[in-house]
Amino acid sequence: MKHDLSERIRLSERIKEITLALVEQRSVVETVDEIAVSDKVYEIMSQMDYYKKHPEKLYFVPVEKDRWGRKIVVAILNGEKTKSKKTVAFIGHTDTVGTSDYGLLSEYATKPYELVEKLKELPLNQEVLDDIESGKYLFGRGIFDMKSGVAIVMAMMEEISKDIEDFEGNIVFAAVCDEEGSSKGMLTFVPELIRLKRKFGYDYQAMLDPDYIAPAYPEDTNVYQYVGTVGKLMPTFLAVGKESHVGESFSGLDPNKILSEITGRINLNPRYSDVVDGEVTLPPVTLKQRDLKPEYSVQIANKAVVYYNYATHCSTPDEVIAKMVKVGAQSFHTVINRLNERYEIFCKMSGRKFEPLPWKERTLSYKELYALVREEVGPELDEKVRAYAERISHHQKVNVRRQTMKVVEYVHSLWSDKEPVLIVYLTPPYYPHIYVEGSRPKDKALIDALDYAVSTTECDYNLVQKKFLPCISDLSYAAAPREEGAIQGLKDNMPGFGIVYDLPLDEMAELDLPVADIGSYGKDAHQFTERVETVYSFEVLPGIIYKTMKKLLEG
Repeated sequence: MKHDLSERIRLSERIKEITLALVEQRSVVETVDEIAVSDKVYEIMSQMDYYKKHPEKLYFVPVEKDRWGRKIVVAILNGEKTKSKKTVAFIGHTDTVGTSDYGLLSEYATKPYELVEKLKELPLNQEVLDDIESGKYLFGRGIFDMKSGVAIVMAMMEEISKDIEDFEGNIVFAAVCDEEGSSKGMLTFVPELIRLKRKFGYDYQAMLDPDYIAPAYPEDTNVYQYVGTVGKLMPTFLAVGKESHVGESFSGLDPNKILSEITGRINLNPRYSDVVDGEVTLPPVTLKQRDLKPEYSVQIANKAVVYYNYATHCSTPDEVIAKMVKVGAQSFHTVINRLNERYEIFCKMSGRKFEPLPWKERTLSYKELYALVREEVGPELDEKVRAYAERISHHQKVNVRRQTMKVVEYVHSLWSDKEPVLIVYLTPPYYPHIYVEGSRPKDKALIDALDYAVSTTECDYNLVQKKFLPCISDLSYAAAPREEGAIQGLKDNMPGFGIVYDLPLDEMAELDLPVADIGSYGKDAHQFTERVETVYSFEVLPGIIYKTMKKLLEG
């Protein structure tokens, strides 16, 4: 790929052309439109001379047992300069979030030029108005997250293929579905990468993703590149209380009270942030909290559940479970003490004799609960739970989070002990963090390659490299956790793992790749003012991606 001004402008126009073609195809996650956008990617790439000559190197891989019949597009490009096994893997997702946030402008969400004219009629904040006036931004659903990034890879591969005799190494690219959902596209690509490795002997150097890059805070003018990615766990608390009539409320134990105390201790508490190389994860935040009473009634609920988004840079599933069991026990103990204090005051006010309430703090991990129930039920518990998980996994109207919770409820129902208890477990999905420290050869090679690409790029942007992409992404599945006890901790405490939810952990471990997000720059992903800045994204970024990849293949 040449880097003179005329060639850069020509490539920029091609990137814009592909971007607009992809944006115009609606592709909201978990709809059949995801199939249509995969077809669009295939259609564009099949028109390239390279894939007319080598049609077998462009193909679909279906997502197994997918409700919508979705598929990913895989494109392989083999350099012909010299024989080389060195390969760089690229990913890019083609799905988007919905368009309801556009309101009456929803029909224009996939029509960037019409949309911007409609936006001018709205009372927008000054920053958005300034960006419209600058002429440097294109607006539209998915244009930033991340169809412009997909377009960059497609245009780059097209350009390389025109001079394939002078290119050394290999590229394997997948346009994947479902990134905004459960990453089924990426989890389909991982085993395919292993299949290609075994068939062709590819030596993967790294995985690159041109997903979106946004300012880190208001008025932030840096443009970031990330080597490594944040991880995500969803620690969950199922509180089993004691139901009662509201007219006898002190004779019951409200599970919502326990969970509220936990939320107060965990929610946005930096104590639970990971810090690595000076980079800090956002603290945990509540994703859902509710009791499990199916109807309204004047009965105190028997059970309640809450789960949290827990970002990681270094904490492993077993470590997070241990932290959550501890905070759960502290919260449960506090609630019992507070209830006794309030009951004593109430008894004095009512002229009743005070007797301490009967509740005892009990907090168990799912692993601990399972062991206690297995002592009673015996080894046949394993088959009972497996069969139950298999049965509910086929209920498409019950999402994986509820399926996991139902497995916990089922195991608890087999226990003879019906006293209040707090159960801590992990809810899917799980995104492992990937820390590219630099001590391993491929880690260092990726760091050095990006350093080289950035340092040799002349532009008017302040380019800054960081260690962890702060948003969860498909990059997490390019490697499995290497920390001792991490995988076993996940399996032990994620109910129904391997049945209601699974990961290709063996293939992830075999890939074991360092990762980088070198993506389009813009603003307001997942908002109706979503927009991509075209000068950096279409003119500067392709050179950074190309040089990073070239260095990895030649180094």
